[in-house]
Amino acid sequence: MSLGNEIKKLAIDNAVTLTQLAEYIGEKKQKPYSVQNLSTKLKKGTANFNELEMILDKLGYSIKFEKK
Repeated sequence: MSLGNEIKKLAIDNAVTLTQLAEYIGEKKQKPYSVQNLSTKLKKGTANFNELEMILDKLGYSIKFEKK
């Protein structure tokens, strides 16, 4: 499963819409951020690390790196 699909699944599981995620990212970046932009980035897998961090923060998750 792609990262975009995983994010969408987490959003559904947490009752958060893509619109709410886009608005949250826009607030954090302090500039407009459209649902279409978010959807395209999730579909193409081009969301950057900061955007993924913001998305996961809104959904109540964090990124954790563990050494093998």
